[in-house]
Amino acid sequence: MRRLFGTDGVRGVANTYPMTTEIAMQIGRGIAFQVKSQRHGHRIVIGKDTRLSCYMLENALSAGICSMGVDVLLCGPLPTPGIAFITTSMRADAGVVISASHNPFQDNGIKIFSRDGFKLPDEKELDIEDLIFSQKMAALRPVADEVGKAARIEDARGRYIVFLKNTFPKNYTLDDFHVVLDCANGATYGVAPYVFEELGAKVTKIAVEPDGKNINHECGALHPQIMAKKVRELGADMGIALDGDGDRLIVADEKGEIVNGDHIMAICAADLLSKKKLKKKTLVSTVMSNMGLELAMNGMGAKLVRAQVGDRYVVELMRQHKYSFGGEQSGHLIFLDHNTTGDGILAALQLLSIMIKRNKPLSELSTIMESFPQVLKNVRTSRKIDLDLVPDFNSTVEKMENKLGNDGRILVRLSGTEPVVRVMLEGKHLDTIDAMADELCALIKKADG
Repeated sequence: MRRLFGTDGVRGVANTYPMTTEIAMQIGRGIAFQVKSQRHGHRIVIGKDTRLSCYMLENALSAGICSMGVDVLLCGPLPTPGIAFITTSMRADAGVVISASHNPFQDNGIKIFSRDGFKLPDEKELDIEDLIFSQKMAALRPVADEVGKAARIEDARGRYIVFLKNTFPKNYTLDDFHVVLDCANGATYGVAPYVFEELGAKVTKIAVEPDGKNINHECGALHPQIMAKKVRELGADMGIALDGDGDRLIVADEKGEIVNGDHIMAICAADLLSKKKLKKKTLVSTVMSNMGLELAMNGMGAKLVRAQVGDRYVVELMRQHKYSFGGEQSGHLIFLDHNTTGDGILAALQLLSIMIKRNKPLSELSTIMESFPQVLKNVRTSRKIDLDLVPDFNSTVEKMENKLGNDGRILVRLSGTEPVVRVMLEGKHLDTIDAMADELCALIKKADG
């Protein structure tokens, strides 16, 4: 039974349980206790996004880790994939990211990477919970010269920028490209502009002035319309909207039309397939990806396999079966040949390299797949809802599925990070599935009271 960790670390409203300094300190102690059992010379990397609450949580985590005799390496604001990279390149024992990703500034979270750069598996998270709630660590604190110390990696951003640029083909430049870049006032503000500018692009920057409270606010991957509008106004070649912690992106083509993660995956999978680098001719996505993506992959002579929602589950499936590429419709794109987690900047670079290679604009490349009409509606509830206990819900879903047949599908799931039920329908006719979604949402709202 999980008490702290959800589908992507610990998350909640900052300074309320479980996102308190007291719990953060205990999590730090738990991570440190785990790594001390592995080898000598212990170091843990800590990075964060730009939320106001990151300062207090960073200090609490650092104090907890040091109190268990492990050293801390502080990176400051750095994208989540940057922390994964620094963790492995510094040969650290673990990496910790303080971020609530795409959530509003008042929320925050703690995500943990193992020394191999992959997110901590479920059993390790449960071990940390057990250490915290069983008080096992209370009698194990070191004293005197055995406590840890904290130091700052002054060039963390520079290291990550160099890594990103090295993923771009050395014989290509972005000299002829004008890119609109929306950094969501988040962790990429001090990285992404330099990457694209140093590769030669003309960059129009949006949301690169974080103040601790404006992260994701009417900007970034959650609100790509602002970026898309600017592309149209300026006649740019492409728009890139990143989220608060930089592990995903949404793009716009040269016409200002938004291109989501499914279309980007189809473009990148086709390119990898042509280079014989799409291992087992398989793309990994989630149950949320459009049926059109599956048809596109089949048309290439490849296949799509689906994981449950969450980039960590996509990665787990990729590692289990030795696949090389996967992602989510929301814009998490994982190129395991380059990094261990979703990386919005890296994904944008791969997409730009394909545009150069094919000498085609993004609007033309994105026609590689045709999306079925899709409706996604969120129902915020006052408590966790058991859908099996919602009157008439399952029978209504069954009737709708019979009506849609093979030309549509229904997916209803509970969010892993907030009290929200997500209702998704696909089908040939938008009016039909929209009405169906409204009916299901009404049943959930009625049951919630």
